[in-house]
Amino acid sequence: MTQAGSDYAWPHRDLLGLEDLSVQDIRFLLTTAHGFEDVSTRSIKKVPALRGRVVVNLFFEDSTRTRSSFTLAASRLSADILELTGKGSSVSKGETLTDTARNIEAMGVDLIVCRHSHSGAAKHLAHAVNCSVINAGDGQHEHPTQGLLDIYTLCKRWDLMDTMDLTGKSVAIVGDIAHSRVARSNIHGLIKLGAKVILVGPPTLCPRSFESLGCEVSHNLDDVLPRIDAINMLRIQFERMTSQFFPSVREYAKIFGLTGKRITKAKPELLVMHPGPINRGVELDAAVADGPQSTILEQVTHGLAVRMAGMFLCLNRQSNPTS
Repeated sequence: MTQAGSDYAWPHRDLLGLEDLSVQDIRFLLTTAHGFEDVSTRSIKKVPALRGRVVVNLFFEDSTRTRSSFTLAASRLSADILELTGKGSSVSKGETLTDTARNIEAMGVDLIVCRHSHSGAAKHLAHAVNCSVINAGDGQHEHPTQGLLDIYTLCKRWDLMDTMDLTGKSVAIVGDIAHSRVARSNIHGLIKLGAKVILVGPPTLCPRSFESLGCEVSHNLDDVLPRIDAINMLRIQFERMTSQFFPSVREYAKIFGLTGKRITKAKPELLVMHPGPINRGVELDAAVADGPQSTILEQVTHGLAVRMAGMFLCLNRQSNPTS
């Protein structure tokens, strides 16, 4: 099994998506995250890895978990942190994203964590500035750290941290695939590590076009459940929808929701994931969300280590960096 060894040097200035990362990149980042994981268990939850560095959270969309996770991750690395939102920045006065970023960078910033409603915003930002950029979710494109923390959680649960080889594992991603940046990051990462990915949802939200990414597409959750080892239940993103994609929320929940009764059709060791926030009673019943097969809180915990690793590696990249 080829792994990212000690002679590997992280070359990337930015972390914009898993589509752009190699298998070696992904394994090295997750190995680095594993090294940071125990920081959260110490009495003093800090390491000096980024002391003297400045990190800016530039969020143009509402967020609780992702923003708090990046803030806490930067704090645990001893970085200085500046919090900015779209409403609190000059963008609300008409300033462009490029000008906003360049003005922020001129204050001596080392890394910008950007969340934006437009796909490609993080890449645009990375081309406009010389500091590092981490994509915290851009439109319907990618959410790389969410994809990485999901994969990390699976590797931990399956005791595969040594190899991070998911060959032979099947993972279903269920729900609003069309609008989901989380789904796209998971697809790229899981397939690169050898997993089979099955996308499930109504045809309007889970089109056959995703088969071009190497996935199986199904519109019947009950048929898929017995075949999978993990399931990632996505939130219906009503805020991104411009038309009616299914008759009603009640009907969607009946056909694609994971209930206590429906989960009995799956393997007893099935792992249940969700990127949050959960619409209880829609994609997940409370009994499933809070049950022993759920990894939801583990995902949140592992997100800290993954984001610490991403920031640390981007700010300590080796010579001849690429973004």
